[in-house]
Amino acid sequence: MDGAAANGGTGSPVIEVRGLRTQFGSQVIHDGLDFQVAPGEIMGVVGGSGTGKSVLLRTIIGLNRPAAGEIVVLGRDTGGLKPAERRAMQRRWGVLFQDGALFSSLTVEQNIEVPLREHTRLGAAFRREIAGLKIALVGLPPDSANKYPAQLSGGMRKRAGLARALALDPEILFLDEPTAGLDPIGAHRFDSLVKELSEALGLSLVMVTHDLDSLHAICDRVSVLIDKRVRVGTIDELMQLPDAWIQDYFRGPRGRAALTSGGPAGPSPSAGRESEDA
Repeated sequence: MDGAAANGGTGSPVIEVRGLRTQFGSQVIHDGLDFQVAPGEIMGVVGGSGTGKSVLLRTIIGLNRPAAGEIVVLGRDTGGLKPAERRAMQRRWGVLFQDGALFSSLTVEQNIEVPLREHTRLGAAFRREIAGLKIALVGLPPDSANKYPAQLSGGMRKRAGLARALALDPEILFLDEPTAGLDPIGAHRFDSLVKELSEALGLSLVMVTHDLDSLHAICDRVSVLIDKRVRVGTIDELMQLPDAWIQDYFRGPRGRAALTSGGPAGPSPSAGRESEDA
């Protein structure tokens, strides 16, 4: 299935990329790429090294300028937005970068307050209250609010970054390698948390990942970046394609293990909070 395929859900796409071309100097990363995400969908994004997975995410959210093509998010062509309109659009999505990308000199509570300071005029007490709610939402203990990123485990930093991404109650969540660096139990708990939040909050998600267990556990469809374009489908649909890289990726030793296990095993995150050693 190609990038122009129909949505996996109902209603107009929350994200629609048409004919995207991205390049750095003479190096072309994407050329004529089409990409769609349906309302409420969890879309995984995979591909070999250098295929531009994170570049695609960063281009959609406006950190990279495309050489050609259109990017429509929540019905608005982002290329024609005025500064005030772009700021309003940024309030409607949240981003979790690798390892949380937290400010090291700020506490968890202060990190969560950063987008609230930037995009709202809420008072300090209200910002602290919202930060506390988001900390609880992602399963962190209350005392983590006053800790600095260096005092947190890898799993806790991921959750703190997720809390910040959720600070403004976004409609779309972008995740860049959210389970990288986590052990299998921690990765499973984080996947389950993301799935639960997506369903409870009605979020649409775009998740760049190398984690096959994550793809099997929570993704509705997967976009595979190959030859500067994208092929999209469920894992079962993609496995029917004759492309050698797709076959190696999904049917290789790690792919077969994920298929056999039916996704990661382990305790549910709702059974307890993130531990210090995750």
